Amino acid sequence: MRFLASKAGILDAIGRVPRRLRKAWAANDFRRNAASSARGGRGVNGDHGQSPQVAPASGPIYHSPEGRTPFPAGERSTMFTAPATSEPNVDCVVTGATGLVGNNVVRALVRRGRSVRAVVRSAGRALDGLHVQVASAPLADERALQVAIDGAAAVVHSAAMVHCGWRHFDEMQAANVEGARRVARAARRAGARLVHVSSVDAIGLTRDGSPADEQTPPGGMPECPYVVTKRAAEQAVLDEVARGLDAVIVNPVYMIGPWDWKPSSGRMLLEVGAGKGLFAPPGANDFVDVRDVAEGILAALAKGTTGERYILGGHALSYLEAWRIFARAAGRMQPLGIAPKAAVRVAGWAGDLASLFTRRELPVNSAATTMSMLPHNFSSARARAELGYTYRPFEATVADAWGWFVDHGYARALGDRTVPVRQG
Repeated sequence: MRFLASKAGILDAIGRVPRRLRKAWAANDFRRNAASSARGGRGVNGDHGQSPQVAPASGPIYHSPEGRTPFPAGERSTMFTAPATSEPNVDCVVTGATGLVGNNVVRALVRRGRSVRAVVRSAGRALDGLHVQVASAPLADERALQVAIDGAAAVVHSAAMVHCGWRHFDEMQAANVEGARRVARAARRAGARLVHVSSVDAIGLTRDGSPADEQTPPGGMPECPYVVTKRAAEQAVLDEVARGLDAVIVNPVYMIGPWDWKPSSGRMLLEVGAGKGLFAPPGANDFVDVRDVAEGILAALAKGTTGERYILGGHALSYLEAWRIFARAAGRMQPLGIAPKAAVRVAGWAGDLASLFTRRELPVNSAATTMSMLPHNFSSARARAELGYTYRPFEATVADAWGWFVDHGYARALGDRTVPVRQG
């Protein structure tokens, strides 16, 4: 989720300018459960203080530590070893399982009592207390990926390299495009159904500013490496669909929510919550709860049409509107207004110039500032109609996300002030 993290830094800097399975899901009841959950189910803490009613498809549900029955003391995730048989032995493999999307998908599956194999580079604390298998399989290691995916009924591929700027094309090509190709190929060989988690940045924007949909052609966004490689990653998956892979693509919008361990997109909330967002960028975005995206992904696994993409959208808000909600949740002063477009452009150009003298590209650059001025809005009509996709009020999402950051040490209360705690 590096792009979202970088974007949060960009938007904060701008704000301070003036001051500086199908066939393999073990039983048909999963389809019913996923469809029901997508229509009315909610996330970690349930909506508006209510616990979600999730009926297990089969076997026990191993609850994660989210205010429900605690995981048995002493039990932790276990390292995966290659199976001795080719028979299906796990319901779902999730790549990028420590990231914002992947971790929430893992938790949604665990709540349903589904067996999960989490593919990670390093687990850290993101998987603590979850009854899952853990497999170390870098996206560059096709053999390790194949071993991790063999025996799985389904795969959710959420791992990616994310950065908003003009550099790192080769790295993103390797991770996003070739990584997706390897995962898709491994899923096809294993006979597993795949949901590839892409981004709305792989879809174009409309010329008149109306919400784009799955058929909108590319265009309207800066052709930076992230946009280019996310689009190419979708094509890599579709190439394997042409060879027989059963796969669906989902395109989430800007996500906020709990279990943002890095943190990634939640950095925007933390910065505004620290009182640093005086002036919001002049653009707009669609904001959604990552837990609702996780439910949409599971609905896509159960009901999505092979070879199709589904936008998992949210609330269309200007950055000023979103930042005001952030500030209220954190008890902070409201943003003063919108940063002038001219100031945003100058900030981007200045970042490009400064990056010429550094080893790394600064988060404030012309690609990121251009993104922050766009009307980044999309329609999720197809997902609502075909998957039963829904999303909760954004105020509830922000309150839950802010509470999670405070509870997990990313922000702390100092008298009447709440400030972010620097991580790593």
